[in-house]
Amino acid sequence: MARHIAVAGKGGTGKTTFAALLIRYLIEQHRGSILAVDADPNANLNEALGVKIDTVIADILDATKNPKAIPEGMSKDIFVQYQLAQAMIETKDFDLLTMGRPQGPGCYCYPNDLLRNHLETLSDNYDYMVIDSEAGLEHISRRIIQDVSDLFIMSDASARGIRSAGRVRELVWELQLPIKNLYLIVTKITGDITPLQGEIERTGLPLAGVIPHDEQVADYDINSRPLFDLPATSISVQAVNSILARCQI
Repeated sequence: MARHIAVAGKGGTGKTTFAALLIRYLIEQHRGSILAVDADPNANLNEALGVKIDTVIADILDATKNPKAIPEGMSKDIFVQYQLAQAMIETKDFDLLTMGRPQGPGCYCYPNDLLRNHLETLSDNYDYMVIDSEAGLEHISRRIIQDVSDLFIMSDASARGIRSAGRVRELVWELQLPIKNLYLIVTKITGDITPLQGEIERTGLPLAGVIPHDEQVADYDINSRPLFDLPATSISVQAVNSILARCQI
């Protein structure tokens, strides 16, 4: 089974940047096959990785609620499995699945069970699964994505952001999610973080490292360039690589 590594945090903390650079690190370290899962409703991991997507899983699950969407003579199980396979984006370095927006009203127990089983089966074919999640950990908390071993919780360099990261840790404890390693990463650092030390300690999270503010990341975002292609000299690339090495990823 793959080692499942998730990244969570509120919007604007550099979560997707970290997930993309984590995937890049695994590739450069020749760690094996990688499945990337964009589980954030505001899906943009594909843009950070420089790939295009045509189908998101939320649309497939919606289609199961309309009997007319299923071809005559095909069972719902087979239809969903076929559509899920079609949703996979394959590259030479990694594969990508995009979850899409939150689900609407109605019961999704049946398609979610199919999705859970599909991801479990897929996991056997990879060495790593990297999940770009949201602060609410929707797919992890509902056990659609299981067996997460490492969770990196992102915060910007503000007391409010760090308290938000602490609430993610509280959610993990409340739901009794069996995540082995929890880490805090503080991003967009422009100076000394000593004034934030008290807030960091109150989260109960070990500080895995900090990522300084990086003008190159901002420039790549403005010009719609994949963050995956940042130069090796990038402050963010070097900081992420150091963090992952220290955490023995």
